[in-house]
Amino acid sequence: MPDNDNNPKGPNAVTVTTTPPATLDAERGELLAALATARSALTNTVRGLSEEQLGECPTVSALCLGGLIKHVASIEEGWLRFVVEGPSAMRYDLPEGVTWADLAAGTAREFPQWAIDHQNDFRMLPGETLAGILQRYEQVAARSEQVIAAVPDLSATHPLPEAPWHEPGAVRSVRRVLMHVLAETAQHAGHADILRETLDGQRAT
Repeated sequence: MPDNDNNPKGPNAVTVTTTPPATLDAERGELLAALATARSALTNTVRGLSEEQLGECPTVSALCLGGLIKHVASIEEGWLRFVVEGPSAMRYDLPEGVTWADLAAGTAREFPQWAIDHQNDFRMLPGETLAGILQRYEQVAARSEQVIAAVPDLSATHPLPEAPWHEPGAVRSVRRVLMHVLAETAQHAGHADILRETLDGQRAT
C-alpha cells in the first residue's frame, strides 16, 4: 500500500504515533518510541477502508481489522491501568456457580461482562466507525505515555490477578508490562497486514 505519511491531514490519516516527551530517560523514551512505531504499523493497515471493510473477516480466522485495533487498544489500556492500580485493575471474577472449565467450553450459564467485552473487542459493532476506533486508540496512547512518564521506577512490580493463564504468585514490573504491550501490538500489526492484503491486495508496509 502506498505510504500516505506526506498527507497527514487527509480523510484517512492515521495519527496514533504520539512522540514520547524529550524529558524521558533513554529507556522509557526508547520503549515508548518502539511502541509508537508498532501502533503506526497496525493503524496503517486500515487507511482508505470503509466501516464495512473494517468488519470483514477475509481469512478463515474470525479476525477483522477494526476488531484488531479495538483489541490492542483495550489490551494496552488494561495493562497500563494495572501499572497504576495493581491487580484490581484486571479482575477476572466469575458469576456464582460458573467455573473456568464452563467458560473455556462455552457452556457457562452466564458469562462475565469482562469476557463479553473481550469478545466484542474483536468485532465491529453497530455504529462503530474508523474515526471513533482511532480516536480511542489515540487517547489510550496518550494516557500510556503520561503513566510511563510519571511512574517512579520501571522496575516497580504488582502481583498479577488470579487467572488460569497467570502463574500463581507471579508479579509484573512496569518494564515487563511495556514489553508485553509492545509485543502484543507488533504481533497484531502482522496479523493486520495479512488481513489487509487478503481483503483488497493492498500492503500497509
